[in-house]
Amino acid sequence: MRITRRHLFAAAAAGGAALATRPLVAAESGHSGSTITPESALATLKKGNQAFTMGRAFNYGLNDGQRRAFLAGQHPFATIVCCSDSRAAPEQIFETGVGQLFVVRNAGSTVANAQAMGSIEYSVAHLGVPLVVVLGHTACGAVKAAIEVADKQAVLPGSLGAMVDPILPAVHTAHKISGDLVENSIRENVHHVVHDLRAPNQRLLAEPRRAGKLKIVGAEYHFASGIVEFFDVE
Repeated sequence: MRITRRHLFAAAAAGGAALATRPLVAAESGHSGSTITPESALATLKKGNQAFTMGRAFNYGLNDGQRRAFLAGQHPFATIVCCSDSRAAPEQIFETGVGQLFVVRNAGSTVANAQAMGSIEYSVAHLGVPLVVVLGHTACGAVKAAIEVADKQAVLPGSLGAMVDPILPAVHTAHKISGDLVENSIRENVHHVVHDLRAPNQRLLAEPRRAGKLKIVGAEYHFASGIVEFFDVE
């Protein structure tokens, strides 16, 4: 039997039991508390990405009845903080469907404004999401622009300069590491965002982390292979 993304999610929600054959159930309205553990949520993302890299793309069919069921609310199993790059859409690379991922996207995968932070906090505090993934990707244009600003004092037009400002500390750290500057800056940027989200003063995130109900991890999506490499795993 071909294992679909729907089967994988049902299995993880059951706490890692044998793969289920029933479709996903639409979310309840309000915060009812997640029934999936952080570990199971991470395992589900890994399995979905494995299916993606093997070319087993799952066409997540959604009929009118299923679509209407989501009117009652949402209950995603993971929040993905990722880049706006059109080649790095998390719903595809993790083989997920409607209602499964809460996605916060902006160039460079940063969380330096209230909109990004508030979105993450909402997903955890009100939707009960047990896993937050900060997802960078290879050849990130925002990171390359930040390097131009840091190393060549480039002046970017419009709001582009403010957009890459939060990435500059990662570039400065990457300069101290041997190897490819762009790749090291991408990973350091993820490290910095993960560190910021794990800070004790992030009260809405710190409390569920202490209770074992939330994990915050880093990852990088590799364009060439399609593989998502997880690191900074708690």
